[in-house]
Amino acid sequence: MTHSAPHRPRREQLRGGAAGISGRLPWVLVVPAVLGLAFLVLPLAGLLVRAPWPTLLERLAEPQVLQALRLSLVTATIATVVCLLLGVPLAWLLARVSFPGRRLVRALVTVPLVLPPVVGGVALLLVLGRRGLIGQWLEATFGITLPFTTAGVVVAEAFVAMPFLVISVEGALRAADQRFEEAAATLGASRWIVFRRVTLPLIAPGVVAGAVLCWARALGEFGATITFAGNFPGTTQTMPLAVYLALETEPEAAIVLSLVLLAVSVIILSSLRDRWVNSP
Repeated sequence: MTHSAPHRPRREQLRGGAAGISGRLPWVLVVPAVLGLAFLVLPLAGLLVRAPWPTLLERLAEPQVLQALRLSLVTATIATVVCLLLGVPLAWLLARVSFPGRRLVRALVTVPLVLPPVVGGVALLLVLGRRGLIGQWLEATFGITLPFTTAGVVVAEAFVAMPFLVISVEGALRAADQRFEEAAATLGASRWIVFRRVTLPLIAPGVVAGAVLCWARALGEFGATITFAGNFPGTTQTMPLAVYLALETEPEAAIVLSLVLLAVSVIILSSLRDRWVNSP
C-alpha cells in the first residue's frame, strides 16, 4: 500500500493528459477528414437533388425500367444461390482442412475482389466463350452457349460476387467453437450430419451476411456482365447496364435507376450495420 501511493498522482496526470488530448480537435486531421466525407457524400446528394421526384413513379413504371429491374433481381438472386451452393463448401474447405497450397487457393479465391471486372469478363470469354477452353466443349457436347445470354449474366455476377460470400463464411467458421462439432462427432454423427445440424446453425449469421453482400455485389455488377453477356434489352441488360445506356439518351431514366441501386445499397448497409458499420 505504501509503495503504490506515490504512483496515484502519476496515474491521475496520465488520465488527465489523455482526456485533454481526446478533447482537443487536431484541425490538421479534421479538415481533410471533412473534405473526404464531402467527397463521398456530395455526389450522392447531387443524385438526390437532381432526381425527377414529381415523375419518379411514372419513370419506375416504364417498361424498360421494369424490365431491367426484373432481370437484375432475378439474375442476382440466382447468382447468389449458385454462390451459396459452391462458396459455402469452399469456405469450409479453406477454414477446416489443411492441405498443400491452401494459402495460394485462398489468394486465388480473393482475386476477383481486386481484378478489374472487364478483365474478369475477358477471362470468362476465353474459358466459356464459343471458342473458349470449356465453352467450345459445352456447345459441341450439350449445345450450351453462355456468352450474350441471361445465363451468361448469372455466371458473370457469380464470378465477381462469390469472394464476398467465401470470405464472410470462412471468417464465421474460424470464429465458431469447434467443440460442439467434436462433441457431435464423438456421439457418432457423420461429417455431413455434423455440418448440417451443428456447423451451419453456428455460422448462420455469417452465411446470411455473406449472402446479402454477395447479392448486392451481383446486383451492381457492370464490367464483367457487359463484356461477357453484352447489353441486350430483356436478355442481358441489367440495371447498371441500363443506367449506362440511358445516360446517353435519357438522363432522367438513368437517375431513376441509379436511385434504385442507391436505395438497395442503403438497405443492405442498414441490415448489416451491426456487423460492418458499427464494428469497433
